Amino acid sequence: MKKFALWLAVCVLILFLFVGCAKKTTAPKAGSATSEDMLRLFPEDTNATFFVDFHRAMNLEATEKAIKEHESYQKYQEFIEKSGIDPQKDIYFICGAILGDITKKEKNGAAIINLKYDKDQLLSLIKENIEKEEEIQESLFTTEEYVGFSIYSIGENEHEGSFSFLNDSNIVLGTSGGIKSVIDVLNNNKKDLFANEALASLLKNTNKEAIFWGAGILPQEVMDNIASENPMLSNLSSISAGSIYFDYKNNNIIGEITLLTEDDTKNQQLADFLNGIKAMGSMAAAEKPEISQLIDKIEISAGAGYVKIFASIPEELATNLKEALKKEEK
Repeated sequence: MKKFALWLAVCVLILFLFVGCAKKTTAPKAGSATSEDMLRLFPEDTNATFFVDFHRAMNLEATEKAIKEHESYQKYQEFIEKSGIDPQKDIYFICGAILGDITKKEKNGAAIINLKYDKDQLLSLIKENIEKEEEIQESLFTTEEYVGFSIYSIGENEHEGSFSFLNDSNIVLGTSGGIKSVIDVLNNNKKDLFANEALASLLKNTNKEAIFWGAGILPQEVMDNIASENPMLSNLSSISAGSIYFDYKNNNIIGEITLLTEDDTKNQQLADFLNGIKAMGSMAAAEKPEISQLIDKIEISAGAGYVKIFASIPEELATNLKEALKKEEK
């Protein structure tokens, strides 16, 4: 009986430890992280978030060509040598968020970079560059210890630039308050973003497979202020949330903006208003075929609970437009 009780106690202890470990938040490893792993590092009071599949974007053929042909390519190579970070190989994701009350003038925010890097080498390079900047006094580069993490700040107040090394795969940048919120989530002292039901629901219907995407809850107060400043934008007051994504597939640049509303009448009115602007743009660009073709690729529609703006632009058209704009600048 005693032996059975001992085994039972051991099993309960193992189960307790297993459950405790399963709930612990961990910063995702570079090269094996997912967008959801990154999102779980942001707190429940997140109002808007964005995500960049940096590794995929930097390894597109067009991006690689643009990097090599750019006038600052030599400086790019020098950065790789000094930092030990090759953006095309070592940076995987960038994920950011706006936190707390977005109606305030000074907002809290944070962005997490998922990458392979050497902390000492990178910190040394940052300090070296700060010393070269005459506008930044050495006294304005400070370090604050917060529950086991060092937060480095450049500036005189907490809403200026700060950063911290979460682990050997993640660096967080932003306001001091935003960084502390991320650390609190990592230490299980705050609930993560998915405890925010409104934002979590919005993210379920956001295209998270795209190279870049974003989603956010739009406070009624903010939308009312925008609408009140211009009578033509009065229909914007019905918008409660929105999402956006950009992607590259089959030699096409794809983009979509979805605005969520609760007034279907205003949805159609907003879509009609945007289509009216599109028509005026087409007329104004009649003598510029590349811009006219670009505008024609934009589709605006309304449905139950939403207004969508969609475009699929052939890479060739984007290249022609870029060349046309260069000629115009000259």
